Amino acid sequence: MLENSDGNLIDGQSSESEHLTNLAEPVICSMCLGILQFYHDNNGQLSVSKDGLNDLAASIAELVKQQGHQIDSFSLEVSVPSITLDNERVIMSYMNRKYGSQLFSQERSFSECICLKNALKSLITAPLEMLLGVKYGQGPLHIRLTYSESSKTIEKSVEREFDSTSKRRKTGNENGLETVELLNSGVGCITTGVGRTVVTDTSLNGLQHHQSSDFSKLLLEKVRRPCSFSFHCNRDPIYFGGRYLKFSRNVSQTCWMIDEERMGEASVEEIISSCILLMCRGDKYKFHAAGREDIDVRMLGSGRPFLVEIQNPRHIPSDVLVKDIEEKINSSRDKLVRVKNLKLVGSQGWTLMREGEAEKQKEYAALVWISRPLEDPDMLSISSVRDMCILQRTPIRVLHRRSPLDREKIIHWMKIERIADTSQYFILHLCTQAGTYIKEFVHGDLGRTHPSIGSILGCRAEILQLDVTDVKMDVF
Repeated sequence: MLENSDGNLIDGQSSESEHLTNLAEPVICSMCLGILQFYHDNNGQLSVSKDGLNDLAASIAELVKQQGHQIDSFSLEVSVPSITLDNERVIMSYMNRKYGSQLFSQERSFSECICLKNALKSLITAPLEMLLGVKYGQGPLHIRLTYSESSKTIEKSVEREFDSTSKRRKTGNENGLETVELLNSGVGCITTGVGRTVVTDTSLNGLQHHQSSDFSKLLLEKVRRPCSFSFHCNRDPIYFGGRYLKFSRNVSQTCWMIDEERMGEASVEEIISSCILLMCRGDKYKFHAAGREDIDVRMLGSGRPFLVEIQNPRHIPSDVLVKDIEEKINSSRDKLVRVKNLKLVGSQGWTLMREGEAEKQKEYAALVWISRPLEDPDMLSISSVRDMCILQRTPIRVLHRRSPLDREKIIHWMKIERIADTSQYFILHLCTQAGTYIKEFVHGDLGRTHPSIGSILGCRAEILQLDVTDVKMDVF
């Protein structure tokens, strides 16, 4: 029989068994929480590999290859628990105080030592370069390693490190954190409720009053479980720019649903973006155009500029393949949409689109009916318009989704094209400032747009069909 520290008898066989068990368990570093030992928590079980560094690199490389990423370089991002950063600061402070006067520390400050994140990057970069066959750098492929603190990582042992005569005073409970102040020590302990105690400085001079041995014991507690670990890879988005033409009056620009019922037979967004997404093997897409036309309005002439963002693409198409994508869209059996000048562009494409939207002009052709015969003076009054300012209140048809505002817009020019064998129908050609409501400019929208074609001609006017014939933007 053996005695413990209290003088009580304990069973020697049990003690020996516990000792052998403890010897079999790996010792987890109290500073890095097993990160640099390549230990991690796998659903509550300690995961230990024979060759931690190379096994980790092999797992990452396998993921990249499984996802089929096309890469020419890669970058590494590492996320570690905040407690490891606290550990680094405390250890550096301790080393500076104890060895700061030594010659070796004056040649190179402890603060210049490599941090945990960079140490891990330095270790794993070379194996990854070899396995992936590309160099590490600021590449478009980002490999992210995420280490998270387990709920039972650290034992609550801080209070045992202080003199048993220290008085304790509970100072509050906020957000589930119970704060206890050790009055004689000048140090506060916050119990997080997840098996971890955080030490806080509550004295003027902080932890510097403690002896070196007490200081090291304060932070380096027994680690019961290493961090949990996950990794994933993601590539920067790529952008395609071009112009589209829409030939159908039953195709919306983007997918349009009302009460779970689809409006129109298709959308420009889906026809173009789904084809590009398939070729690039991306996760999803975002479609952006320089303005929009109604579902019953065709987009003709030079086309409307658009931009498609492909997120996390596995394949970057060559110029030849981009041309193949354009031909595939244009050779669609339905011939609803056509694409022009499709090409890969940089992220600056967003900036070009936004700048152009504010300044662009648009040209239209509208089939108009008026309540009386068209006369020559009418054509003269319309064609004489140059940079006419109109005031448009938010149209009645969009009041349910647009703010009620008054907007000033410019009508740059207009002209009338007669239609043979009719005196009340004609085609109105006009160029306007971006954002002008053309339908309302023709019929007046019950006086909410003034002046209008109806008020200029002094009769009722209705728009029967509308086409966009040009979007004047110096892009794509």
